[in-house]
Amino acid sequence: MRQPSTEEIEELADDLDINFSDGEPEDYAQVVGDTLDLLEGVEELPEPQLPPREYEHTERSPDYEPTEQEDPYNAWITKCTVKGADDGPLSGMTVGLKDNVSVAGIELTNGSDVMQGYVPAVDATIVTRLLDAGATISGKNNMWSFSLGASDYGPAKNPNAPEYSIGGSSSGTAAAVAAEEVDIGIGGDQGGSIRIPASFGGLVGLKPTHGLVPYTGIFGADASLDHTGPITRTVEEAAMTMGAIAGRDGLDPRQPHDLEVQDYTDALDEDISDMTIGVLKEGFEHDVSDPEVNEVVRDAIADLEAMGAEITEVSVPEHTSTESVALNFLMVFGGAARVLEQNGMGVGFDGWYDTGAVEYLGRALDAQSSDLPDSVKNAMLATKHLQEHYQGSLYGKAQNITLEVREAYNEALADVDTLVMPTSPVKPPVFGDVFDLELMTDQGVELDIAKNTSLFDVTHHPALTVPCGETDGAPVGLMFVGKRFDDATLFQLGYAYEQHTTEGAI
Repeated sequence: MRQPSTEEIEELADDLDINFSDGEPEDYAQVVGDTLDLLEGVEELPEPQLPPREYEHTERSPDYEPTEQEDPYNAWITKCTVKGADDGPLSGMTVGLKDNVSVAGIELTNGSDVMQGYVPAVDATIVTRLLDAGATISGKNNMWSFSLGASDYGPAKNPNAPEYSIGGSSSGTAAAVAAEEVDIGIGGDQGGSIRIPASFGGLVGLKPTHGLVPYTGIFGADASLDHTGPITRTVEEAAMTMGAIAGRDGLDPRQPHDLEVQDYTDALDEDISDMTIGVLKEGFEHDVSDPEVNEVVRDAIADLEAMGAEITEVSVPEHTSTESVALNFLMVFGGAARVLEQNGMGVGFDGWYDTGAVEYLGRALDAQSSDLPDSVKNAMLATKHLQEHYQGSLYGKAQNITLEVREAYNEALADVDTLVMPTSPVKPPVFGDVFDLELMTDQGVELDIAKNTSLFDVTHHPALTVPCGETDGAPVGLMFVGKRFDDATLFQLGYAYEQHTTEGAI
């Protein structure tokens, strides 16, 4: 392990605002050198072959970049074939993975040129579970770069509404499902990134309760916000997927030790006559709320009432307060910036660390930090400023306020089975808008599309979007929000509504 010189110690101290007295730089150079000698023993130890590095399904084709003819919606970064078990609940079903999910031997880019060439040596826990359930992995999907900004691979197109954006950050995953190129998509959600593209693509999408699905082997933004879950064409497919991927893996500190998994497919029932649905007043009252979107969702609520559910209006004022919306923004941008500062690795948790990704990203960032998307550079600069002037206390304050916001939703949910509202209060942006410096300068950094989704990442409540109609050719999503770890109730409600509207269409 290379020893620092006295001059390097002085440079490090200057970065850390440490002042030395005469003679101390030389002394610290010796002490730091002795410390590094002690740590060298750890560097020389072999890396243990922990569970994420073991995988049974070894039939894997080489990955490749598809042609434009093969990928007309720009939904894929990498195509491949990884075959799962011969039978299982997902047998015969194909899966597209957001390209922040590790598959051993298949490139992972995180939607960025900065990580191009990184090949994980592990399968994410959910990949192992999907393969064990009989699914076949078809490739890695296009996504917003580092889940925050414009993809370096160009925008994914919306197969069900070509004039409109499909949103993000799990954009390619939703596009692949909407185009029927795969049966199941696995997305990621820190502010709405499963539910928004599912809604804009006329699909079903679940952000599970935080910690219900292990995040091991997935590149995250902030451990308090990281969620992974399914995007599908039907509620039943989403429930089947959750049955395969939910549950503890013993390696992800986001997961409660007493976690119990519900039977999601058994919950599918068309009878909701004994259920009470709370219409969240503030979910329709954002300053940007589109009256046409609201009307489509209220028509869907009328359908639920016609099916026998009791409808009541509830109010959670925190839902529309500027400060509450900013909680998610502060955490996802602040968390992602710190993760990048640590080369993709958080610290202080008892779980599995992907050291290969850390080493690769560290080298890549040293060479290519200027190539990060504008929104990521904005996050890093803003977080650095907050760190220097507020010593990180603003992030901690946001986490503390979250406890009160979570309780406000808990109180609203105490007397109802679910809250409902538009998944997004606005129609999708037109196709071609890119969340870059020009757009941020012109329109600001706050994303109107996420004003109904973002807080539930912060408070950890499960949320399911199902298609409920359209306006001006743009799909509209109806979002059910439930009690924490009661994702099954959302599936029951979503399935009942889906079956009712499908039968009505026939």
